[in-house]
Amino acid sequence: MTDALLTETWWWPFVMILVAGWFATDVWRWLGVFAGGRLREDGELLIWVRCVATALVAGVISKLILFPQGILAETPIWLRLAATGVGFAAFFAARQRVVVGVLSAEAFLLCGWLALDRLG
Repeated sequence: MTDALLTETWWWPFVMILVAGWFATDVWRWLGVFAGGRLREDGELLIWVRCVATALVAGVISKLILFPQGILAETPIWLRLAATGVGFAAFFAARQRVVVGVLSAEAFLLCGWLALDRLG
């Protein structure tokens, strides 16, 4: 395809996103399927991978709480910390179901933000 044709078609960026997104994720998924049967769940490699994944999630959550951007930056830090505590408590109260913790923290944050918006 010529460059002019690629820049004039409205659907080309969407095709590139689909292809690049599929390729970038599916390669690793297939490698995981092939290697997954050979890895022990209590092996050092899988424990290390789990630790790195947990640290990355903790880092992202910490950044969102302590250094938010966009509309989240307009909420006070005490509200973000309280929502985190509510979500953490709901997570354990619901027998460690992640979706319950996340949704309850989001609901608390949203309700608190709306209440502060009406008061201020």
